[in-house]
Amino acid sequence: MKEDHRNYREKEQEYRAKARDLIAQMTLEEKVSQTLHQSVEIERLGIPYYNWWNESVHGVGRAGTATVFPQAIGLAATFDEEMMEKVGEVISTEARAKFNAQQKAGDRDIYKGLTFWSPNVNLFRDPRWGRGQETYGEDPYLTSRLAVRYIRGMQGDGEFMKAAALVKHFAVHSGPEKLRHEFNAEVSVRDLYETYLPAFHAGVTEAHVAGVMGAYNRTNGEPCCGSKTLLQDILRDEWGFTGYVTSDCWAIKDFHEGHRVTENALESVSMAMNNGCDVNCGNLFGNLYTAVIRGKVPESRIDEALENLFMIRMQLGLFEEELPFSEISYTENDSPAHKAFNLEVAKKCQVLLKNNGILPLQKDRYQTIGVIGPNADSRPALFGNYEGTASRYTTVLEGIEDYVGDSARVLYSEGCHLVKDRISGLTRFNDDRRSEVEAVIEASDLLILCLGLDGSIEGEEGDAGNEFASGDKINLQYPGLQPELLQMACESGKPVILLSLCGSTMDMRYADEHADAVIQCWYPGSAGGRAIAELLFGEGNFEGKLPMTVYEKTEDLPDFLDYAMKGRTYRYMTCPARYPFGYGLSYTGYELSGVSVSDTVIEGGKSLEVKAAVKNTGAYAGSETVQLYITAPGEEAPRYQLKGLTRVHLQPGETKEVTLTLPAEAFALFDNEAKLRLTKGEATLYVGFHQPDEVSEKLTGSKPEAFTITIPKDEVLYEGKGLYKS
Repeated sequence: MKEDHRNYREKEQEYRAKARDLIAQMTLEEKVSQTLHQSVEIERLGIPYYNWWNESVHGVGRAGTATVFPQAIGLAATFDEEMMEKVGEVISTEARAKFNAQQKAGDRDIYKGLTFWSPNVNLFRDPRWGRGQETYGEDPYLTSRLAVRYIRGMQGDGEFMKAAALVKHFAVHSGPEKLRHEFNAEVSVRDLYETYLPAFHAGVTEAHVAGVMGAYNRTNGEPCCGSKTLLQDILRDEWGFTGYVTSDCWAIKDFHEGHRVTENALESVSMAMNNGCDVNCGNLFGNLYTAVIRGKVPESRIDEALENLFMIRMQLGLFEEELPFSEISYTENDSPAHKAFNLEVAKKCQVLLKNNGILPLQKDRYQTIGVIGPNADSRPALFGNYEGTASRYTTVLEGIEDYVGDSARVLYSEGCHLVKDRISGLTRFNDDRRSEVEAVIEASDLLILCLGLDGSIEGEEGDAGNEFASGDKINLQYPGLQPELLQMACESGKPVILLSLCGSTMDMRYADEHADAVIQCWYPGSAGGRAIAELLFGEGNFEGKLPMTVYEKTEDLPDFLDYAMKGRTYRYMTCPARYPFGYGLSYTGYELSGVSVSDTVIEGGKSLEVKAAVKNTGAYAGSETVQLYITAPGEEAPRYQLKGLTRVHLQPGETKEVTLTLPAEAFALFDNEAKLRLTKGEATLYVGFHQPDEVSEKLTGSKPEAFTITIPKDEVLYEGKGLYKS
């Protein structure tokens, strides 16, 4: 989708002129009132109250009934750009449906506007981070592609924005949660540009996202919500961002209370506003009146902030006599069509990690199925955090019961608490469901273990409990008695399927070695239980790929506080993974043939075209992802990194041609001067269904095709400005 197709962008200057006329009529006090997330009504100017805060990480959140899609990390596992854009379209339709009804009722409260603070494009650099579930995984390229399509789906391409998306948290933000109000993320310029900025850059320059939210932490000493380097040098000057910037909620008070870079609230709001923060989620910007009077903030900067803010409201059509998209009825919210699509998405998210042949299950083979575990009949295990309210939830237990009907007996035991050593607080002994578990195991022909986490212990500081360090994980082990539960099942001699419902990856060593099948289910959304049941019994096919690495063990992870990428993620790790990024099994087989590259030399201004034929060699219809990885020459270059992908759906025996394009930039790397450089030498291009590591090859039995690409000369393709000058 090109910029010239986005009609509302063409009217930006018109909106800015109207905004300036409006601002010129305001008193200073009125101007300041518009810089808070609760922007008050100015009746004499026809400006209604507006609350900027709304959420839509995986559906319209926190405002009543809406379609609850799988959590973002699950959406990322689809590796499906087109699907992600449709998810954004569905969410924006429901946003307008709800907004129209709320406006009719005069309801303008929090979570009732059209400025949505999603997507979260922070890099999931460490699986211990509790909020990583809100992201699209550990890879900058995958995150960028999915974010761009989600934003386009949300905002649309008409005269008015359907809903305004926002990328967060800018920048270099991924835990630890308990330290976020005081933490300084130290990062090299190379890692900043190679890893932490690409998704933000794509959101701004390709998708023309409406908003950017600053992070709680400092980056290289500067509090992100008041960082000249991030908000001015990079975002505005380098990338040409024209939208609005908001602080994270109550983050500005951290300048003086946590980071101690200012003395008081007056200094903090002055730093934030002067360096480019337009609206404060919180209440400290009320101090801007005094800041202007005392000469700490020029009134012209307040005017500039308001111009950005009113432009967005005008692009949404909120000052039009006839509200755009008013034809969208409330009945389009949580509609049958959206529910059907949600089920489809939930099935695409599931990643089959191991299958010794037990799957797909046959209905008539098992007379009694034991479903065991704290996440078997758990609604919270379906949605993670930042969720809406579904009109119907189907847990894994319910999905299996509904699917098998009278063809098999389903026995259920919660098994154990998620984290505690007992379920009942009044029991004398711990492990108070053990006898029940033993009985279910003994009576069952097949065991389905539902383990993992939920949003009460994995998530954001303040929302999640403190079982796992304010929402972060202490390690990669299943908590509480869950490992013992899995061991009991596997030692029984009965066939065992492990379903892992969580927003991150866990230690899978025991499961991989002892269970018959292992499935990464994420938080699969309100239709998750039905989706999982249908896949287990072969109604559909596994298509998901891991958007993050399943590490062997916690000890393989670098220090959580270290933001250097050395040793992190598939791009830089030196130890073998248990299950690698980009990996996922299927019920069918796929074959790649006729792979060709248009040229074996790359330089600035050129691009390469990769063509291949993909054949479904098995008996099940399904989708496979063609993945392109590049190893580039250069100092401290990643092992390889994803630089192209496309999904192809095939019937049994069907073959389709695919074409992917790689620009010269895909072969270049940033240096510590923020220069994107092509380095003279030889690069390697890999074309296959997974990354070119030994573990993936062993698990899949296939090997990507490799091509040597010559880079004839050193060349600078781009020069950034984020140098953090002291």
